[in-house]
Amino acid sequence: MTDARRPSADRIVDIGGIVGALALAAALRLPDLATRGTWDADQGHDMLVLRAFVRDGVVPLLGPPTSIGTFHHGALYYDVLAPAAAVSGGDSPLAVVFLIALGGIAAVGVTWWLARAIGGPVAGLVAAFAMAISASSVEASTFIWNPNIIPLSSSIALAAGWQGWSSGRMRWWLVAAVGVAITMQAHVLGLTLLPIVGALLVLAIRRATPPDRVRLIRVAGVSVVIIALSYIPLVVHELTTGGTELQALAAFLRDGGASANLALPTRLLVIGTRAISWPLTGLLSDGAIPALIAVFAVVALVILRWRAPETRERLAVRWLGLGLVWAMLALAILAPSLATITAGLPNDHYHAFADPMVFVLVGVGMAAAVRSWRNRARGPGAVVGATAVPLTVAT
Repeated sequence: MTDARRPSADRIVDIGGIVGALALAAALRLPDLATRGTWDADQGHDMLVLRAFVRDGVVPLLGPPTSIGTFHHGALYYDVLAPAAAVSGGDSPLAVVFLIALGGIAAVGVTWWLARAIGGPVAGLVAAFAMAISASSVEASTFIWNPNIIPLSSSIALAAGWQGWSSGRMRWWLVAAVGVAITMQAHVLGLTLLPIVGALLVLAIRRATPPDRVRLIRVAGVSVVIIALSYIPLVVHELTTGGTELQALAAFLRDGGASANLALPTRLLVIGTRAISWPLTGLLSDGAIPALIAVFAVVALVILRWRAPETRERLAVRWLGLGLVWAMLALAILAPSLATITAGLPNDHYHAFADPMVFVLVGVGMAAAVRSWRNRARGPGAVVGATAVPLTVAT
């Protein structure tokens, strides 16, 4: 092998790092899946639906019931899990849990890809290892529940959107649309992710040349169609039942939706703290001090990189940082119950779509800190490049 073809030491470390992160993620998620996961009415309901789907051909038109009203999440959740359920004819929950665990491992890889594309190899490795060992992410990979597929679908949507923006390959936006559709179907509040990915697409349209702008607008239209198609089962249900889901949703909104006992600023503070700290330190009620430290660190990293000298990183930090702000505001309005912490009530999954954003921001911020330390160590005038190494898949 010639020197030109020999992998660099950095490349070897880069590849070895992600392989190590994925191996660690697997080691923390796959053992004893048959006994470690939660099992209650939600899991039993989902397995009965999947069993009827794969064994009797009863196609689900609605997803799991929501906890805030008499309407439901999307049926696409069952379509995603159906191949695993079909392995045992719907009799074994283990096959379904195994698929969810694989999704949790894959989410580590996709999050690494996004962070690496923005902030370079160190950013990717920090984000990947943080997600691999996150107690919240590990737990969400070990039992059957509709929010547990969201970290993968959300990371796909964000990473594909970033690839569409940075590479100019328009088909990445279609991949992003699929990720957004799955997130929205897996949980009704996944709708919050749509404006985050959509904002980047709007920026791409605005900066494009006239010919490319026309093509991007067409891609945006196709993306809307992809998301709309995911709601076909709901449309069929409404047409055949007289619109019971819409009636239930209207009743929920008419009655005031989720009650808000706290003022909006207070809700923003509590929900923002939960959304940022959850993937890093777990439940706010289990450790307020670590949670507050995590929030302070993430906010500080975003502020410090808000004016990053590298255009790519600066845009990404602002995109994800403002995306988190939007998510907090939307959740404070749409899910005010998140501001009330109830022991034993598992509702931090409401913001699972934001987990990859938090991990990426931590990775990018830590990578910048490492570069700064290296620059100081090398003395005056030494500058270590901050440019991310592109790692794209040809389309």
